[in-house]
Amino acid sequence: QVQLVESGGGLVQPGGSLRLSCAASGSISGIKSMGWYRQAPGKEREFVAGISSGGTINYANPVKGRFAISEDNAKNTVYLQMNSLKPEDTAVYLCRIFIVGRGDYWGQGTQVTVSS
Repeated sequence: QVQLVESGGGLVQPGGSLRLSCAASGSISGIKSMGWYRQAPGKEREFVAGISSGGTINYANPVKGRFAISEDNAKNTVYLQMNSLKPEDTAVYLCRIFIVGRGDYWGQGTQVTVSS
């Protein structure tokens, strides 16, 4: 059993910042990668940022230079620091982990709303 608990979402004004957290627990040996996706109303789920067990980091073009993903292996937690937020960043943000031999696991999501 794997549990992913996200936190840190909320309402923020354009230009503001938020930090999302995703804590993984349970049977999580063999995590290959951790990442964040987002889904806005009426849109497809899209990749935001990811970090592999080897430390490779990738970002989607719309968030490059504004968002930063990091992890704390001791806490099995992945973070997403979001700066210079824009209204188009409004979405439910979901944490995803990939475990070798077992596949993907998703969190329940946390709402981020960017509005004045």
